Amino acid sequence: MKKLYTTGWSDYELIDAGGGKKLERWGEITTIRPEIQAYFKSAKPVAEWLKIAHWEFIETGAQSGAWKPIKKDAPGEWSIQYGDLFFQLKLTKFKHVGLFPEQRTNWDFIHAHLNPSAKFMNLFAYTGAASLVAKKTGAETIHVDSVKQLISWASENMAASRLDAIKWVHEDALKFAAREVNRGNQYDGIVMDPPAWGIGAKKEKWKLEDKLDELLHNSKQLIKQKGFLILNTYSPKVDGKTVALLAKKYFGDRNFEVSELWMRTTTGKELYYGNVLRVYTA
Repeated sequence: MKKLYTTGWSDYELIDAGGGKKLERWGEITTIRPEIQAYFKSAKPVAEWLKIAHWEFIETGAQSGAWKPIKKDAPGEWSIQYGDLFFQLKLTKFKHVGLFPEQRTNWDFIHAHLNPSAKFMNLFAYTGAASLVAKKTGAETIHVDSVKQLISWASENMAASRLDAIKWVHEDALKFAAREVNRGNQYDGIVMDPPAWGIGAKKEKWKLEDKLDELLHNSKQLIKQKGFLILNTYSPKVDGKTVALLAKKYFGDRNFEVSELWMRTTTGKELYYGNVLRVYTA
């Protein structure tokens, strides 16, 4: 499987990883978070990490925990910049801070393949980084997420970045995509970053391995002939071979590539971030 490497930027640095954790700098704030893929030994001892970190996330369950302050008066909310875009970061009980920096390579792809006449949809849109990148090109941008608080957070990022007119859709992404198929709507670009698993608003269970076929089936009908699709998967139940087989099933007549997403730490370690499918016109 081809390796696709993404990189940090002035306001984000993956400093080190190992021992089931990663050390990251977000602007002026440095965090320590759990990372299942960091099963190797870190380059620097944890004692060195603790000298520079402001916060550490301590797990209390499989999908929850609490942030422990390491430095006095460390802010729990702050902002960082990527190009002309601004992201509001906050400590959450799910260990995330509101941004997935490894997606930078996909942001750059979106920026390079959209123009003001394009129509773009961000499914499972979270706090909207890809939506902001798309809107910055002038493209009509639809942002879909089932969590109202995340749409509000994305709206904060839009305002901070001095953008407007992103269309917010508070709905289950898979159901919205199916409705768009029925309506005959199509897009010049679609990005999907679905969770590996979760529980919906009506307590329905979501498992990516059970929904992936339907997602790609709908996507086939939703992207224009010269449009593009980006799908990220970060699930132990969905490997690159499975993604490639489904891509061939639905996009065998198009150009597509399946890659492993990786990032190098400043200390020289390599961290795996799942698989990426890109369907595009050469």
